[in-house]
Amino acid sequence: MTFKNFIQHFRRAVLGLEAEFTSISIRKAIFYLSVPMILEMVMESLFAVVDIFFVGKLGIYAVATVGLTESVLTIIYSIAIGLSMAATAIVARRIGEKKPAAASAAAFQAIVVCSFFAIAVAVLGVIYAKDLLKVMGGEAELIASGYRYTQIIFGGNVCVMLLFLINGIFRGAGNAAVAMRALWIANGFNIILDPILIFGLGPIPAMGLEGAAWATTTGRGIGVLYQFYILLNGKSLIKFYWRNLTMNAKTVWTILKVASGGMGQFLIESASWIFLMRIISESGSVALAGYTIAVRLIIFALLPGWGLSNAAATLVGQNLGALQPGRAERSAWLAAHITAVFLGFCSIVFIAGAGFFIGIFNEDQGVVEIGTLGLTIICLGYVFFAYGMVMSQSLNGAGDTRTPTIINLAVLWGFQIPLAYLLANYWEMGAVGVFIAIAISHSLHAVVSTLVFKRGKWKLVQV
Repeated sequence: MTFKNFIQHFRRAVLGLEAEFTSISIRKAIFYLSVPMILEMVMESLFAVVDIFFVGKLGIYAVATVGLTESVLTIIYSIAIGLSMAATAIVARRIGEKKPAAASAAAFQAIVVCSFFAIAVAVLGVIYAKDLLKVMGGEAELIASGYRYTQIIFGGNVCVMLLFLINGIFRGAGNAAVAMRALWIANGFNIILDPILIFGLGPIPAMGLEGAAWATTTGRGIGVLYQFYILLNGKSLIKFYWRNLTMNAKTVWTILKVASGGMGQFLIESASWIFLMRIISESGSVALAGYTIAVRLIIFALLPGWGLSNAAATLVGQNLGALQPGRAERSAWLAAHITAVFLGFCSIVFIAGAGFFIGIFNEDQGVVEIGTLGLTIICLGYVFFAYGMVMSQSLNGAGDTRTPTIINLAVLWGFQIPLAYLLANYWEMGAVGVFIAIAISHSLHAVVSTLVFKRGKWKLVQV
Protein backbone atom coordinates (compact mmCIF):
# COMPACT_ATOMS: atom_id res chain seq x y z
CA MET A 1 0.00 0.00 0.00
CA THR A 2 1.39 3.43 -0.96
CA PHE A 3 1.37 6.36 1.46
CA LYS A 4 -1.28 8.05 -0.70
CA ASN A 5 -3.53 4.98 -0.51
CA PHE A 6 -3.05 4.81 3.25
CA ILE A 7 -4.14 8.44 3.63
CA GLN A 8 -7.21 7.76 1.48
CA HIS A 9 -8.21 4.74 3.58
CA PHE A 10 -7.48 6.64 6.81
CA ARG A 11 -9.74 9.47 5.64
CA ARG A 12 -12.55 7.01 4.86
CA ALA A 13 -12.17 5.50 8.33
CA VAL A 14 -12.27 8.85 10.15
CA LEU A 15 -15.21 10.14 8.09
CA GLY A 16 -17.10 6.84 8.45
CA LEU A 17 -17.70 6.50 4.71
CA GLU A 18 -17.80 2.68 4.79
CA ALA A 19 -21.04 1.07 5.99
CA GLU A 20 -20.87 -2.52 4.68
CA PHE A 21 -18.47 -4.66 6.70
CA THR A 22 -19.74 -8.16 5.91
CA SER A 23 -18.68 -8.14 2.27
CA ILE A 24 -15.54 -5.99 1.89
CA SER A 25 -12.10 -7.49 2.64
CA ILE A 26 -11.58 -8.34 6.30
CA ARG A 27 -8.37 -6.26 6.43
CA LYS A 28 -10.24 -3.18 5.24
CA ALA A 29 -13.13 -3.83 7.62
CA ILE A 30 -10.76 -4.03 10.60
CA PHE A 31 -8.92 -0.90 9.49
CA TYR A 32 -12.08 1.16 8.92
CA LEU A 33 -13.50 0.16 12.31
CA SER A 34 -10.36 0.20 14.46
CA VAL A 35 -8.94 3.61 13.42
CA PRO A 36 -11.83 5.71 14.84
CA MET A 37 -12.08 3.42 17.89
CA ILE A 38 -8.38 3.95 18.65
CA LEU A 39 -8.71 7.73 18.20
CA GLU A 40 -11.79 7.69 20.45
CA MET A 41 -9.81 6.05 23.27
CA VAL A 42 -6.81 8.32 22.81
CA MET A 43 -9.06 11.33 23.41
CA GLU A 44 -10.54 9.71 26.53
CA SER A 45 -7.02 9.13 27.86
CA LEU A 46 -6.02 12.72 27.05
CA PHE A 47 -9.02 14.13 28.90
CA ALA A 48 -8.21 12.08 32.01
CA VAL A 49 -4.68 13.54 32.08
CA VAL A 50 -5.82 17.13 31.45
CA ASP A 51 -8.62 16.94 34.04
CA ILE A 52 -6.40 15.72 36.86
CA PHE A 53 -3.75 18.30 35.85
CA PHE A 54 -6.14 21.19 36.52
CA VAL A 55 -7.76 19.62 39.58
CA GLY A 56 -4.29 18.97 41.01
CA LYS A 57 -3.74 22.73 41.27
CA LEU A 58 -6.64 22.97 43.75
CA GLY A 59 -4.84 20.98 46.44
CA ILE A 60 -4.75 17.56 48.07
CA TYR A 61 -8.38 17.51 49.19
CA ALA A 62 -9.61 18.25 45.66
CA VAL A 63 -7.58 15.41 44.17
CA ALA A 64 -8.64 13.07 46.97
CA THR A 65 -12.32 13.98 46.45
CA VAL A 66 -12.05 13.16 42.74
CA GLY A 67 -10.32 9.86 43.57
CA LEU A 68 -12.92 8.79 46.12
CA THR A 69 -15.84 9.79 43.89
CA GLU A 70 -14.41 7.94 40.91
CA SER A 71 -13.86 4.83 43.04
CA VAL A 72 -17.61 4.63 43.67
CA LEU A 73 -18.42 5.59 40.08
CA THR A 74 -16.30 2.70 38.80
CA ILE A 75 -18.94 0.36 40.20
CA ILE A 76 -21.76 2.48 38.77
CA TYR A 77 -20.16 2.71 35.34
CA SER A 78 -19.92 -1.06 35.19
CA ILE A 79 -23.67 -0.91 34.50
CA ALA A 80 -23.09 1.40 31.53
CA ILE A 81 -20.21 -0.70 30.21
CA GLY A 82 -22.26 -3.89 30.53
CA LEU A 83 -25.22 -2.32 28.75
CA SER A 84 -22.85 -0.98 26.09
CA MET A 85 -21.48 -4.48 25.45
CA ALA A 86 -25.03 -5.83 25.17
CA ALA A 87 -26.07 -3.04 22.81
CA THR A 88 -23.01 -3.59 20.60
CA ALA A 89 -23.69 -7.34 20.35
CA ILE A 90 -27.43 -7.06 19.68
CA VAL A 91 -27.24 -4.12 17.27
CA ALA A 92 -24.35 -5.75 15.35
CA ARG A 93 -26.36 -8.98 15.02
CA ARG A 94 -29.46 -7.15 13.71
CA ILE A 95 -27.38 -5.10 11.26
CA GLY A 96 -25.73 -8.28 9.99
CA GLU A 97 -29.19 -9.75 9.47
CA LYS A 98 -30.07 -6.67 7.38
CA LYS A 99 -32.70 -5.60 9.92
CA PRO A 100 -31.85 -1.94 10.68
CA ALA A 101 -35.35 -1.25 12.04
CA ALA A 102 -34.97 -4.06 14.60
CA ALA A 103 -31.49 -2.75 15.48
CA SER A 104 -32.95 0.73 16.02
CA ALA A 105 -35.74 -0.68 18.21
CA ALA A 106 -33.19 -2.57 20.34
CA ALA A 107 -31.08 0.60 20.62
CA PHE A 108 -34.07 2.60 21.87
CA GLN A 109 -34.89 0.00 24.51
CA ALA A 110 -31.26 -0.12 25.69
CA ILE A 111 -31.32 3.68 26.09
CA VAL A 112 -34.52 3.49 28.16
CA VAL A 113 -33.06 0.79 30.42
CA CYS A 114 -29.82 2.75 30.85
CA SER A 115 -31.71 5.97 31.62
CA PHE A 116 -33.74 4.19 34.30
CA PHE A 117 -30.58 3.03 36.11
CA ALA A 118 -28.84 6.40 35.63
CA ILE A 119 -31.73 8.43 37.08
CA ALA A 120 -31.94 6.13 40.12
CA VAL A 121 -28.19 6.52 40.70
CA ALA A 122 -28.44 10.30 40.24
CA VAL A 123 -31.14 10.67 42.90
CA LEU A 124 -29.31 8.47 45.42
CA GLY A 125 -25.94 10.11 44.69
CA VAL A 126 -27.23 13.65 45.20
CA ILE A 127 -29.00 12.73 48.47
CA TYR A 128 -26.20 10.62 49.95
CA ALA A 129 -23.08 12.35 48.58
CA LYS A 130 -21.67 13.11 52.04
CA ASP A 131 -22.34 9.58 53.25
CA LEU A 132 -20.61 8.08 50.20
CA LEU A 133 -17.46 10.15 50.82
CA LYS A 134 -17.54 9.21 54.52
CA VAL A 135 -17.90 5.48 53.77
CA MET A 136 -14.92 5.73 51.39
CA GLY A 137 -12.80 7.12 54.23
CA GLY A 138 -12.98 10.84 53.49
CA GLU A 139 -11.98 13.20 56.30
CA ALA A 140 -14.48 15.75 57.67
CA GLU A 141 -12.74 18.67 55.95
CA LEU A 142 -12.63 16.78 52.65
CA ILE A 143 -16.34 15.97 52.85
CA ALA A 144 -17.25 19.57 53.69
CA SER A 145 -15.24 20.99 50.79
CA GLY A 146 -15.90 18.30 48.19
CA TYR A 147 -19.40 16.88 48.60
CA ARG A 148 -20.92 19.30 46.08
CA TYR A 149 -18.50 17.97 43.44
CA THR A 150 -19.77 14.46 44.20
CA GLN A 151 -23.39 15.63 43.98
CA ILE A 152 -22.86 17.25 40.58
CA ILE A 153 -20.97 14.26 39.17
CA PHE A 154 -23.62 11.80 40.37
CA GLY A 155 -26.46 14.08 39.29
CA GLY A 156 -24.95 14.28 35.81
CA ASN A 157 -24.07 10.60 35.53
CA VAL A 158 -27.01 10.22 33.10
CA CYS A 159 -24.88 12.01 30.49
CA VAL A 160 -21.84 9.82 31.12
CA MET A 161 -23.78 6.55 31.04
CA LEU A 162 -25.69 7.48 27.88
CA LEU A 163 -22.45 8.55 26.19
CA PHE A 164 -20.98 5.09 26.90
CA LEU A 165 -24.11 3.26 25.85
CA ILE A 166 -24.95 5.10 22.64
CA ASN A 167 -21.35 4.88 21.47
CA GLY A 168 -21.67 1.10 21.96
CA ILE A 169 -24.79 1.22 19.77
CA PHE A 170 -22.95 3.10 17.03
CA ARG A 171 -20.01 0.67 17.18
CA GLY A 172 -22.36 -2.27 16.81
CA ALA A 173 -23.87 -0.65 13.74
CA GLY A 174 -20.38 -0.10 12.30
CA ASN A 175 -20.63 3.69 12.83
CA ALA A 176 -17.36 3.83 14.76
CA ALA A 177 -16.57 7.25 13.30
CA VAL A 178 -19.77 8.68 14.83
CA ALA A 179 -18.81 7.22 18.23
CA MET A 180 -15.37 8.80 17.86
CA ARG A 181 -16.78 12.22 17.00
CA ALA A 182 -19.23 12.09 19.93
CA LEU A 183 -16.41 11.45 22.40
CA TRP A 184 -14.13 14.03 20.78
CA ILE A 185 -16.88 16.64 21.01
CA ALA A 186 -17.65 15.73 24.63
CA ASN A 187 -14.05 15.67 25.80
CA GLY A 188 -13.10 18.67 23.67
CA PHE A 189 -15.66 20.76 25.56
CA ASN A 190 -14.47 19.19 28.82
CA ILE A 191 -10.90 20.28 28.18
CA ILE A 192 -11.94 23.83 27.18
CA LEU A 193 -14.37 24.30 30.06
CA ASP A 194 -12.14 22.79 32.79
CA PRO A 195 -9.79 25.77 33.30
CA ILE A 196 -12.53 28.33 32.58
CA LEU A 197 -14.99 27.00 35.18
CA ILE A 198 -12.34 25.99 37.74
CA PHE A 199 -10.30 29.21 37.75
CA GLY A 200 -12.75 31.67 36.15
CA LEU A 201 -12.43 33.82 33.04
CA GLY A 202 -13.72 37.41 32.65
CA PRO A 203 -17.34 37.54 33.85
CA ILE A 204 -17.31 33.80 34.63
CA PRO A 205 -16.47 33.36 38.35
CA ALA A 206 -14.01 30.74 39.60
CA MET A 207 -15.95 27.69 40.81
CA GLY A 208 -13.04 25.58 42.03
CA LEU A 209 -13.64 21.84 42.24
CA GLU A 210 -17.34 22.27 41.44
CA GLY A 211 -16.25 23.82 38.14
CA ALA A 212 -14.49 20.57 37.21
CA ALA A 213 -17.72 18.67 37.85
CA TRP A 214 -19.77 21.09 35.76
CA ALA A 215 -17.20 20.94 32.94
CA THR A 216 -17.43 17.15 32.84
CA THR A 217 -21.22 17.11 33.01
CA THR A 218 -21.62 19.85 30.39
CA GLY A 219 -19.08 18.35 27.99
CA ARG A 220 -20.58 14.87 28.20
CA GLY A 221 -24.06 16.33 27.90
CA ILE A 222 -23.12 18.09 24.65
CA GLY A 223 -21.70 14.79 23.39
CA VAL A 224 -25.03 13.07 24.14
CA LEU A 225 -26.97 15.83 22.35
CA TYR A 226 -24.79 15.20 19.29
CA GLN A 227 -25.53 11.47 19.53
CA PHE A 228 -29.28 12.10 19.63
CA TYR A 229 -28.97 14.49 16.71
CA ILE A 230 -27.46 11.63 14.68
CA LEU A 231 -30.15 9.21 15.86
CA LEU A 232 -32.95 11.60 14.95
CA ASN A 233 -31.73 13.11 11.67
CA GLY A 234 -32.46 9.89 9.76
CA LYS A 235 -29.06 9.69 8.05
CA SER A 236 -27.46 6.82 10.00
CA LEU A 237 -28.20 3.09 10.03
CA ILE A 238 -29.59 3.47 13.55
CA LYS A 239 -32.43 5.97 13.44
CA PHE A 240 -35.42 6.70 15.66
CA TYR A 241 -38.90 6.83 14.18
CA TRP A 242 -42.13 6.65 16.15
CA ARG A 243 -42.63 3.01 15.16
CA ASN A 244 -39.30 2.15 16.82
CA LEU A 245 -40.17 3.78 20.13
CA THR A 246 -41.78 0.78 21.78
CA MET A 247 -40.73 -1.53 24.59
CA ASN A 248 -40.52 -5.30 24.16
CA ALA A 249 -40.11 -7.46 27.28
CA LYS A 250 -38.14 -10.14 25.41
CA THR A 251 -35.66 -7.63 24.01
CA VAL A 252 -35.23 -5.93 27.38
CA TRP A 253 -34.59 -9.29 29.03
CA THR A 254 -31.99 -10.13 26.37
CA ILE A 255 -30.28 -6.77 26.93
CA LEU A 256 -30.15 -7.31 30.71
CA LYS A 257 -28.95 -10.90 30.35
CA VAL A 258 -26.09 -10.00 28.01
CA ALA A 259 -25.28 -6.85 30.01
CA SER A 260 -24.95 -8.76 33.29
CA GLY A 261 -21.94 -10.60 31.90
CA GLY A 262 -20.33 -7.37 30.72
CA MET A 263 -20.83 -5.79 34.14
CA GLY A 264 -19.29 -8.83 35.80
CA GLN A 265 -16.24 -8.73 33.54
CA PHE A 266 -15.55 -5.07 34.27
CA LEU A 267 -16.06 -5.41 38.03
CA ILE A 268 -13.87 -8.52 38.28
CA GLU A 269 -11.03 -6.95 36.30
CA SER A 270 -11.22 -3.61 38.16
CA ALA A 271 -11.29 -5.33 41.54
CA SER A 272 -8.29 -7.51 40.63
CA TRP A 273 -6.15 -4.41 39.97
CA ILE A 274 -7.29 -2.93 43.30
CA PHE A 275 -6.29 -6.14 45.13
CA LEU A 276 -2.90 -6.13 43.43
CA MET A 277 -2.36 -2.52 44.42
CA ARG A 278 -3.18 -3.48 48.03
CA ILE A 279 -0.56 -6.25 47.92
CA ILE A 280 2.00 -3.88 46.38
CA SER A 281 1.33 -1.29 49.09
CA GLU A 282 2.84 -3.69 51.65
CA SER A 283 6.20 -3.03 49.97
CA GLY A 284 5.97 0.72 50.61
CA SER A 285 5.19 3.94 48.78
CA VAL A 286 8.21 3.68 46.47
CA ALA A 287 7.06 0.29 45.15
CA LEU A 288 3.49 1.59 44.81
CA ALA A 289 4.65 4.61 42.80
CA GLY A 290 6.79 2.44 40.50
CA TYR A 291 3.90 0.01 39.97
CA THR A 292 1.42 2.82 39.25
CA ILE A 293 3.65 4.44 36.61
CA ALA A 294 4.45 1.10 34.95
CA VAL A 295 0.78 0.13 34.76
CA ARG A 296 -0.20 3.54 33.35
CA LEU A 297 2.37 3.11 30.56
CA ILE A 298 1.19 -0.42 29.85
CA ILE A 299 -2.48 0.59 29.70
CA PHE A 300 -1.71 3.56 27.44
CA ALA A 301 0.07 1.27 24.97
CA LEU A 302 -2.90 -1.13 25.11
CA LEU A 303 -5.24 1.54 23.70
CA PRO A 304 -4.75 0.52 20.05
CA GLY A 305 -5.30 -3.08 21.13
CA TRP A 306 -8.63 -2.15 22.69
CA GLY A 307 -9.60 -0.41 19.44
CA LEU A 308 -8.80 -3.55 17.46
CA SER A 309 -10.64 -5.70 20.01
CA ASN A 310 -13.77 -3.57 19.68
CA ALA A 311 -13.49 -3.80 15.89
CA ALA A 312 -13.33 -7.59 16.18
CA ALA A 313 -16.44 -7.58 18.41
CA THR A 314 -18.41 -5.59 15.83
CA LEU A 315 -17.27 -7.80 12.94
CA VAL A 316 -18.07 -11.02 14.82
CA GLY A 317 -21.58 -9.79 15.64
CA GLN A 318 -22.36 -8.50 12.16
CA ASN A 319 -20.98 -11.58 10.37
CA LEU A 320 -22.93 -13.93 12.64
CA GLY A 321 -26.03 -11.94 11.79
CA ALA A 322 -25.17 -12.30 8.10
CA LEU A 323 -24.84 -16.08 8.61
CA GLN A 324 -21.10 -15.99 7.92
CA PRO A 325 -19.56 -17.61 11.03
CA GLY A 326 -16.38 -18.50 9.14
CA ARG A 327 -15.79 -14.86 8.22
CA ALA A 328 -16.55 -13.87 11.82
CA GLU A 329 -13.85 -16.26 13.04
CA ARG A 330 -11.29 -15.08 10.47
CA SER A 331 -11.97 -11.46 11.44
CA ALA A 332 -11.20 -12.20 15.09
CA TRP A 333 -8.00 -14.09 14.29
CA LEU A 334 -6.70 -11.38 11.96
CA ALA A 335 -7.43 -8.67 14.54
CA ALA A 336 -5.61 -10.75 17.18
CA HIS A 337 -2.56 -11.26 14.94
CA ILE A 338 -2.33 -7.54 14.11
CA THR A 339 -2.66 -6.64 17.80
CA ALA A 340 0.04 -9.18 18.71
CA VAL A 341 2.47 -7.65 16.20
CA PHE A 342 1.80 -4.15 17.54
CA LEU A 343 2.15 -5.15 21.20
CA GLY A 344 5.24 -7.21 20.36
CA PHE A 345 6.83 -4.05 18.95
CA CYS A 346 5.74 -2.08 22.05
CA SER A 347 7.26 -4.70 24.35
CA ILE A 348 10.64 -4.39 22.58
CA VAL A 349 10.55 -0.59 22.92
CA PHE A 350 9.45 -0.69 26.57
CA ILE A 351 11.96 -3.34 27.62
CA ALA A 352 14.81 -1.53 25.85
CA GLY A 353 13.92 1.87 27.32
CA ALA A 354 12.10 0.98 30.53
CA GLY A 355 14.31 3.12 32.77
CA PHE A 356 13.99 6.12 30.48
CA PHE A 357 10.17 5.89 30.27
CA ILE A 358 9.71 5.53 34.04
CA GLY A 359 12.15 8.38 34.66
CA ILE A 360 10.00 10.76 32.61
CA PHE A 361 7.31 10.56 35.31
CA ASN A 362 9.48 10.31 38.43
CA GLU A 363 13.22 10.73 38.95
CA ASP A 364 13.43 8.97 42.33
CA GLN A 365 15.97 6.15 41.90
CA GLY A 366 13.91 3.64 43.88
CA VAL A 367 10.77 4.38 41.87
CA VAL A 368 12.71 4.09 38.61
CA GLU A 369 14.18 0.73 39.64
CA ILE A 370 10.85 -0.77 40.67
CA GLY A 371 9.00 0.71 37.69
CA THR A 372 11.68 -0.58 35.30
CA LEU A 373 11.35 -4.09 36.71
CA GLY A 374 7.57 -3.90 36.46
CA LEU A 375 7.55 -2.64 32.89
CA THR A 376 10.12 -5.23 31.79
CA ILE A 377 8.51 -8.25 33.45
CA ILE A 378 4.91 -7.45 32.48
CA CYS A 379 5.91 -6.70 28.89
CA LEU A 380 7.28 -10.24 28.57
CA GLY A 381 3.64 -11.31 28.38
CA TYR A 382 2.52 -8.43 26.14
CA VAL A 383 2.00 -10.56 23.04
CA PHE A 384 -0.31 -12.84 25.06
CA PHE A 385 -2.29 -9.77 26.16
CA ALA A 386 -3.25 -9.28 22.49
CA TYR A 387 -4.93 -12.65 22.11
CA GLY A 388 -6.64 -12.43 25.51
CA MET A 389 -8.13 -9.01 24.71
CA VAL A 390 -9.31 -9.79 21.18
CA MET A 391 -10.70 -13.24 21.91
CA SER A 392 -12.62 -12.02 24.97
CA GLN A 393 -14.12 -9.10 23.05
CA SER A 394 -14.96 -11.40 20.13
CA LEU A 395 -16.94 -13.61 22.50
CA ASN A 396 -18.69 -10.48 23.80
CA GLY A 397 -19.45 -9.42 20.22
CA ALA A 398 -21.13 -12.77 19.66
CA GLY A 399 -23.35 -12.07 22.67
CA ASP A 400 -21.56 -14.59 24.91
CA THR A 401 -20.60 -12.30 27.81
CA ARG A 402 -21.00 -15.10 30.35
CA THR A 403 -17.94 -17.10 29.24
CA PRO A 404 -15.42 -14.21 29.48
CA THR A 405 -16.86 -13.41 32.93
CA ILE A 406 -16.17 -16.96 34.12
CA ILE A 407 -12.66 -16.85 32.62
CA ASN A 408 -11.94 -13.52 34.34
CA LEU A 409 -13.22 -14.82 37.66
CA ALA A 410 -11.18 -18.03 37.46
CA VAL A 411 -7.93 -16.53 36.16
CA LEU A 412 -7.83 -13.06 37.72
CA TRP A 413 -9.35 -13.87 41.11
CA GLY A 414 -8.78 -17.61 41.42
CA PHE A 415 -5.20 -17.62 40.09
CA GLN A 416 -3.64 -14.15 39.77
CA ILE A 417 -4.42 -12.70 43.20
CA PRO A 418 -3.39 -15.83 45.20
CA LEU A 419 -0.21 -16.19 43.11
CA ALA A 420 0.66 -12.51 43.60
CA TYR A 421 0.14 -12.82 47.36
CA LEU A 422 2.26 -15.96 47.62
CA LEU A 423 5.10 -14.58 45.52
CA ALA A 424 5.07 -11.19 47.22
CA ASN A 425 4.70 -12.31 50.83
CA TYR A 426 5.33 -16.04 51.28
CA TRP A 427 8.35 -16.16 48.97
CA GLU A 428 9.22 -12.56 49.95
CA MET A 429 9.61 -11.30 46.37
CA GLY A 430 7.68 -8.11 47.10
CA ALA A 431 6.62 -6.02 44.10
CA VAL A 432 8.57 -8.26 41.71
CA GLY A 433 6.32 -11.16 42.70
CA VAL A 434 3.24 -9.15 41.76
CA PHE A 435 4.76 -8.26 38.38
CA ILE A 436 5.50 -11.92 37.68
CA ALA A 437 1.95 -12.89 38.68
CA ILE A 438 0.49 -10.31 36.27
CA ALA A 439 2.62 -11.56 33.35
CA ILE A 440 1.83 -15.23 34.02
CA SER A 441 -1.89 -14.80 34.71
CA HIS A 442 -2.59 -12.65 31.65
CA SER A 443 -0.69 -15.15 29.52
CA LEU A 444 -2.88 -17.89 31.01
CA HIS A 445 -5.96 -15.73 30.39
CA ALA A 446 -4.99 -15.49 26.72
CA VAL A 447 -4.45 -19.25 26.39
CA VAL A 448 -7.80 -20.07 28.03
CA SER A 449 -9.70 -17.43 26.02
CA THR A 450 -8.14 -18.64 22.77
CA LEU A 451 -8.94 -22.29 23.48
CA VAL A 452 -12.54 -21.41 24.32
CA PHE A 453 -12.83 -19.32 21.17
CA LYS A 454 -11.44 -22.16 19.03
CA ARG A 455 -14.16 -24.51 20.35
CA GLY A 456 -16.62 -22.36 18.42
CA LYS A 457 -19.66 -22.58 20.70
CA TRP A 458 -19.99 -18.79 20.47
CA LYS A 459 -21.23 -19.29 16.88
CA LEU A 460 -24.45 -20.79 18.25
CA VAL A 461 -25.33 -17.96 20.66
CA GLN A 462 -28.67 -16.31 19.92
CA VAL A 463 -29.30 -12.66 20.80
